[in-house]
Amino acid sequence: MTAPTPNGDTKEHPLSDLLQTPLSAWHRAAGAKMAPFAGWDMPIQYPTGIIAEHVQTRESAALFDICHMGEFTLRGPGARDALSRAVSHNLETLKPGRCRYGFLLNQAGGILDDLIVYCIAEDDYMLVVNGACTESDFAALRSRLPADLPFEDISARTAKLDLQGPKSFDVLEAVLGESFRDLPYFGFRSVTFGGAPLLVSRTGYTGELGVELYLPWDKAEALWTALLADERVKPAGLGARDTLRLEVGLPLYGHDLDDTHTPAEAGYGGMLTNPADYVGKGADREVREPLVALSIPGRRSARHGDVVALPDGTVAGVVTSGSFCPSLGYAVALARVAAAHAEAPTFVVKAAKVELEATRVALPFYTQGTARAKLV
Repeated sequence: MTAPTPNGDTKEHPLSDLLQTPLSAWHRAAGAKMAPFAGWDMPIQYPTGIIAEHVQTRESAALFDICHMGEFTLRGPGARDALSRAVSHNLETLKPGRCRYGFLLNQAGGILDDLIVYCIAEDDYMLVVNGACTESDFAALRSRLPADLPFEDISARTAKLDLQGPKSFDVLEAVLGESFRDLPYFGFRSVTFGGAPLLVSRTGYTGELGVELYLPWDKAEALWTALLADERVKPAGLGARDTLRLEVGLPLYGHDLDDTHTPAEAGYGGMLTNPADYVGKGADREVREPLVALSIPGRRSARHGDVVALPDGTVAGVVTSGSFCPSLGYAVALARVAAAHAEAPTFVVKAAKVELEATRVALPFYTQGTARAKLV
């Protein structure tokens, strides 16, 4: 099994200085509402609207352009041990064909980025990082890795499409002509599409069954078109992606995760099992302002930055993410709250011109997702 090393057109800055994906022209032709995101010109929604795209993902299949994400490769003798000292992932238990979520940390245990590491083979890895952090992540990792260990940023020639929804595997198998029923959650394998390498990965950021598809930049539109030719699939933008991920309690870097807070504060302390002496180890378990999940009656939602208080008016924290949730019929939020107040049963969110009553609940908010469904 080998990592995709596609050769295609590179990502270029348009006159607006926003980076374009290989599908930017397609999005505009389809009437998408475009907006800047992480330095990219990205589709936020299509004419059907965010709620329709959200429901499409929950009930059938939706296709997302995620080409703004960054991809790196690291391979060569000693790669596993070197990478283990650079990130929080436990690579000793990560086998070829499997991938794992984790963190790139600073010395204080703060999160520089959350990322997924793919084990292609022994001492052969691919790392997938957030688009806004690609350059800084590469620099941080390069400084932590041996100078003679081959480490490459392949973002400029790698496209990423996410096909998500309970019917996603049916669609993928119809397009590619082979079964993926044996692909485990957080597993992947390499196939081909149009004579080019295609890595099919089952992780997801929506709570639904789905795949992430990595392939050459100049092959993205062909695969996008082939998948959308199936009537069970519709395109979806970043607006629906945000409501979908929030419903299942998944964090967004720059909102719910940042370099001044630890993985343990975000609820990921149980994932910190890497035995290596990685950067930030120990400090990453500190909990000063944990994330709490809030349920808010009605359609009025909290927004990033809204103050969170106790019922008596004592300021307790701040909202990091908030939205009305189409699958639930009410609003939810994630909030960073001082540890001394984190167990309070109720809060008041001071939104624009109104105070919203909020109840602390357990994650995920939405529990009917198909992401972990057994297919065989």
